[in-house]
Amino acid sequence: MKHALVFLGLAATILVVPRTAEGHHGYAAFDQKTVVTLKGTVTDFHFVNPHSVAEFDVKDDQGQVQQWHAEMPSRSALSPRGWTPNSLKPGDELTISGYRAKNGSPSLWVTRIFANGQELKLAHEN
Repeated sequence: MKHALVFLGLAATILVVPRTAEGHHGYAAFDQKTVVTLKGTVTDFHFVNPHSVAEFDVKDDQGQVQQWHAEMPSRSALSPRGWTPNSLKPGDELTISGYRAKNGSPSLWVTRIFANGQELKLAHEN
């Protein structure tokens, strides 16, 4: 009976650990060798865990609008830097820099962000 309980405990651990490890992808989806800078207008802001997300529109040289998705640190990490759910509001003008998605989608991991001319500090900055 004791061996059966040990076996069940090990089996449960093996099943749970890989699920936990795959839960956070880090920067793997982003090209960390190249930083892009974009100017746009906020359409939505999600102040959540595990990553806060800003959605914004960027106009190209021909005036065509492209919708972008910007991932940032979590709500828990941004709050100590003064961020709130209202730090980015629809209509705010953005200048945003970050690592572009490797798959070419209009998505980036934010390294620096200015809203309405004011820099908003990210959790990984000093």
